[in-house]
Amino acid sequence: MEHHAEVPGGGQWLPHVPRWRDLLAMLLVLGMVLLLGSGARQMVGPLVAASQPEISLSPLALPAYVLRTVTRMFAALALSLLFTFTYATLAAKSRRAEMVLIPLLDVLQSVPILGYLSFTVVFFMALFPGNVLGAELAAVFAIFTSQAWNMAFSFYQALRTIPADLDEASRGFRASSWQRFWRLEVPFAMPGLVWNMMMSMSGGWFFVVASEAISVGDVRVALPGVGAYVARAIAQRDLGAVGWAILAMAVAIVLYDQLLFRPMVAWADKFRFEQTASQMPPRSWLLDLFHRSAWVQRMMAPVGIALHQAARAQLRWPLPAMRWKGAMPRRLGDALWLGLCAAGAAYAMLALYRLAGRTLAWTDVATVARSGAFTLLRVMALIALASIVWVPVGVAVGLSPRWTARVQPLAQFLAAFPANLLFPVVVFLIVRFHGSVDVWLSLLMILGTQWYILFNVIAGAAAFPSDLRETATSFRIRAPNWWRKVMLPGILPYYVTGVITASGGAWNASIVAEAVSWGAVHLQAQGLGAYVAQQTAAGDYPRIALGIAAMSLMVIATNRLLWRPLYAYAERRMRLD
Repeated sequence: MEHHAEVPGGGQWLPHVPRWRDLLAMLLVLGMVLLLGSGARQMVGPLVAASQPEISLSPLALPAYVLRTVTRMFAALALSLLFTFTYATLAAKSRRAEMVLIPLLDVLQSVPILGYLSFTVVFFMALFPGNVLGAELAAVFAIFTSQAWNMAFSFYQALRTIPADLDEASRGFRASSWQRFWRLEVPFAMPGLVWNMMMSMSGGWFFVVASEAISVGDVRVALPGVGAYVARAIAQRDLGAVGWAILAMAVAIVLYDQLLFRPMVAWADKFRFEQTASQMPPRSWLLDLFHRSAWVQRMMAPVGIALHQAARAQLRWPLPAMRWKGAMPRRLGDALWLGLCAAGAAYAMLALYRLAGRTLAWTDVATVARSGAFTLLRVMALIALASIVWVPVGVAVGLSPRWTARVQPLAQFLAAFPANLLFPVVVFLIVRFHGSVDVWLSLLMILGTQWYILFNVIAGAAAFPSDLRETATSFRIRAPNWWRKVMLPGILPYYVTGVITASGGAWNASIVAEAVSWGAVHLQAQGLGAYVAQQTAAGDYPRIALGIAAMSLMVIATNRLLWRPLYAYAERRMRLD
């Protein structure tokens, strides 16, 4: 029989003798805290760029390298979550802010990771001269740029598609904006946001080589991590080291999937919007362990109470909102706001012209336009191919919690697989069979494209209300009407979110996919990604800026002319009101 100490006023203290579940839960929590703390401690120390310690290719060094890489990725994920809650919320709730923030988000996701590194690595290293923290911050920021945009798009999409009856009910209870945010909007968006957080972690792995093996002009910094390990293995053509890196990545992905993302998926399932309960809710052994551990429940109770009280706080804006009456003042305000934004954009263009105007010629513009056309064709072709393949797969997986649990770790690993590890095979096949570089290197870009679509479709299918599925079954709606009238309309907002982020991911992937190397063998396709990679290696900042500007313009044009109209249609016609 288990004995407990009585608490004055009722209740019980922790059990005198901890049970095996309590011990296991405490060991897991302490182990994760100590590991992350150790990784964070190693990110602060002296750095001498001219005499950095050499990256070891010994398999025994990989556990420490994996810990450093995962620590950077979780730091970037925390920053991405903070960015998502602020940026996407402001864009969804302010019409004038939306006019600027959403196009700006298109620009931000279209800028390649090498573009951010080119202009930020010197800045961060200057903030902490002689300390490795500057280079670490540059790496974390680079990983952040591969994680934040799709999370922000997912949260923005969820806020714009909240059912009107739920919003009216929250207003009927006189809930403040703060209360509606934490008790309605965040829970409603949580299922899709969790899947996009998983995608963000995978996106961070995809660009981990560029973020840890920093090479911009004369700046060469190799931070201890899996990315720097892979870069050195590729430079030395060490297939054994590449194999060890793949194994280490697989172990890391499985561990944080089981210890973090599977519990989050199971926890977020309770926020699904439906009138009937889920037939097979996702499960997590770790979440079940924590629920059954009396020690963990009692220790986390004060934290839960504090969070609950914070979510219920009646916080409001300190100043009352100014409201214009009539149509003319509103139009005048819009004109003034857009004029201010246009003035800022004109100032930025003037600054870029002063930076690059004396160096660039019209031949550079023509080269960039031709390269951009090649990359645009590749991106659109891969988006179409990925949609045809992964939309049916994502729906099948998302509708089955059992298959979701099985496919999720595999999908995370495949999404996290860096294209750099396929360079040996691709280079060998192209050289051996005299293949077309422009065609076969395009296949590497699909690694940065398809997973955004797959993860968002899975999230949409998993969040699809069971009562609507049961209604379709009772009316005996069969394919293809089931796809056309039931499922595709239901997942369309999620699919469009995935396509928008997939487009940006494909443009980013062109940086590493259009210019590959294996030892002394270098292959380069025609495209804007290869152009930016080449100019980054040369440290030619005016041409780097020209390539990034061209890439941003093409992404914005595609989003404005194609994806945004489709997104507006999904928002207008597919709300579950």
